[in-house]
Amino acid sequence: MSFEPLKGIRILDLTSVVVGPVCTWRLGQYGAEIIKVESPEGDLMRGLGGPSPTGQHSGTYLHLNRGKRNICLDFKKPGARNVMERLIASADVIVANMRPQALERLGLDANTIRDKYPEKIYCLITGYGTDGPYAGQPTYDSVVQGATGMAGLSLRRDGVPNYVPMLICDHVAGEVAAGSILAAIVESKTRGTGCSIEVPMFETMAAFVLQEHLAQQSFDPPVGPPGDLRLLNPHNRPVKTADGWIAFTINTNSQVRAFLTVIGRSDLLDDPRFNSVAARAKNVVEWFELRGAPLTHKTTQELLELLRSADIAVQPCNTLETLPDDKHLQAVGLIQSELHPTEGKVYAIRSTVRFDESYPSTRSPSQPRGWETQAVLREAGYDEAEIAQMLSDGAAFVTSTPAT
Repeated sequence: MSFEPLKGIRILDLTSVVVGPVCTWRLGQYGAEIIKVESPEGDLMRGLGGPSPTGQHSGTYLHLNRGKRNICLDFKKPGARNVMERLIASADVIVANMRPQALERLGLDANTIRDKYPEKIYCLITGYGTDGPYAGQPTYDSVVQGATGMAGLSLRRDGVPNYVPMLICDHVAGEVAAGSILAAIVESKTRGTGCSIEVPMFETMAAFVLQEHLAQQSFDPPVGPPGDLRLLNPHNRPVKTADGWIAFTINTNSQVRAFLTVIGRSDLLDDPRFNSVAARAKNVVEWFELRGAPLTHKTTQELLELLRSADIAVQPCNTLETLPDDKHLQAVGLIQSELHPTEGKVYAIRSTVRFDESYPSTRSPSQPRGWETQAVLREAGYDEAEIAQMLSDGAAFVTSTPAT
């Protein structure tokens, strides 16, 4: 039996690029119907993530827009505005990640919609919220990484700031937004009321950084400098082996003793600098220099066997080339092959969350721009003549082979 707790919930998706699509993709995994409204120019992520056979779907777009019905409208045209009014009326949840000023100009902001439909749930995902000195400024993931101090963590550790080479802020904020919407849906079912939600990326990610790295300055007066000195140590990174790299963590006293034995440093088993959690915290520089030293006298496989036999958490460091072939991911079927209606053979990534021994459906493949424009318009009550007129006027668009 499929897990679809949100079946019957319609979500109007006014998002693009990554953070918003992550949010609505997650809700679609739980059975919600997602109506993605796209402009004639198309979602920027269709091209940003790299080429594709048709130019319609980058790999990133392909994965983040599964299970969404695509309708293409030009908001500048009166006909499109009328369509939006009907779509809003039929939706339970509206999700947007356009800048607040643009939404207000289009009449698609939370206040305008909920003044008319107070029962609706409206979620705005923004860079900096709607108040404060940064409100309304444009942003992207890398900018948020810089502003929140994430890139500055590398500056502290390595002397040079660096971005995490994936859109980590978009993914985290998108998932937080999805969780917030789920909470609002529960509240709505309980009390019959709507809700306006705002998820600012900057504050969300700043909180993540500070929860770990406010550290000793979490107290008043501070008991030390900011920053978790373990995580910021330059030796806190994968360790070189004879033929590759491994990643491991050792925290408990028993793990430390086992590790020292494996690497041939039994002479340090009773060293007062390393024989307790408190001692290792006090001597964190020396400890991480020891545990981060290369282990090039043994192969990756040899070290994996030795460390695993000592019940130490350890894995080889995968690369982008080796990760899809990881034996565990292969065994559990994370990546699946399917035929896309326009792109041919593609790979889909199933849900990682399992409910009652089964995974939610991967749902339908991502759609070309305007793939279901006509179908959604019919469901909204437009007849064939009205649809033809909107297509002729440029208020609505379809692909060359629209769904029926």
